[in-house]
Amino acid sequence: MQNFHYNIPTQIYFGKGQIENLGENLKKISDKVLLVYGGGSIKKIGLYDKVCEQLKKAGIEWKELAGVEPNPRIESVRKGVETCHQHGLTAVLAVGGGSTIDCSKIIASGVCYEGDPWDQVLDRNKITKALPVAAVLTLAATGSEMDGFAVISDLTKNEKWGSGNDLTKPVFSILDPEYTYSVSAYQTAAGTADIMSHTFENYFNQEKGAYLQARFCEGILKTCIKYAPIALEDPKNYEARANLMWASSMAINGICSYGENTAWSVHPMEHELSAFYDITHGVGLAILTPNWMEYVLNEDTLWKFVEYGKNVWGIHEGSDMDIAHAAIQKTREFFKSLNLPSSLHEIDIDETHFNVMAQKAADGGLQNGFVALSAEDVKKIFKMAL
Repeated sequence: MQNFHYNIPTQIYFGKGQIENLGENLKKISDKVLLVYGGGSIKKIGLYDKVCEQLKKAGIEWKELAGVEPNPRIESVRKGVETCHQHGLTAVLAVGGGSTIDCSKIIASGVCYEGDPWDQVLDRNKITKALPVAAVLTLAATGSEMDGFAVISDLTKNEKWGSGNDLTKPVFSILDPEYTYSVSAYQTAAGTADIMSHTFENYFNQEKGAYLQARFCEGILKTCIKYAPIALEDPKNYEARANLMWASSMAINGICSYGENTAWSVHPMEHELSAFYDITHGVGLAILTPNWMEYVLNEDTLWKFVEYGKNVWGIHEGSDMDIAHAAIQKTREFFKSLNLPSSLHEIDIDETHFNVMAQKAADGGLQNGFVALSAEDVKKIFKMAL
């Protein structure tokens, strides 16, 4: 296991009724806030009114940025930065899923930057200061409520990149599983695929001495496998929603990756799909993941797939290669059981942009992943996924 610096500073208020902690804690960091949310679902479930009540009760002034997109656009970030400057706002409150929180993070850093916030998306080293961010989570998926990362798109350039650092980690986040009751079956399934993909990105690495981190990952994966079908069958099952919500946070807050050399592979490939086709992130991950697994399985990586097959899926019969292939097939079948697409063809993606997408993904650092991937490798994986 490698040396590491443990730093997860975000305070979490988890459970029913935790919205009551919003006003008091937000007041400690600012009394003039930008409230950021998406398409209006928070109004349908009554959360918007509760948030406003908390802000009024605490004597906090606020302005709003509504309509943040599922793949948040740089245009929304710029609008948020402008609103903060115009009204002297000194904190950002995100109420929604990962896209809303991601947008809020780059707004927070963009306010403290003299140039265009897209510069900070392209180069996270340009994030040297940020307004404090707080979050009220409504979707178990990205884990953005407890990490510093943000993914922002500029669809005019077909670009989607990740950025952020410790400065953009939320000061606190409120996680009430009841606010995910209204999440559709499709988004619940896609969110589960996202959680599992984050976990896979941490799990599949070459560090054999990080035994505990691997067991953490396996626990998260088994939690998703157990509870996603329950949440789909019974959307108001609190136990299922609570476990998925906490799995979302734990998958990417660092606890699974400290002490390891992890470099993600599937996410950079999926970001290209989203940048060109604006698809749901978790859907793209569900399609690509089993194909990536098949592609990188070889004698050198076999040990990890055997570990995965035995510890997550309980597969113990057959040769090591049989176990590995069976585990990958189980992964594919699980995503399909959630009614997620299993091929790019199903979501109207063909080979048109494969060359440019593969090159951009490879340029994003895929040579450092579990198995080094070139642009030609990525193109082959895309073709496997058709």
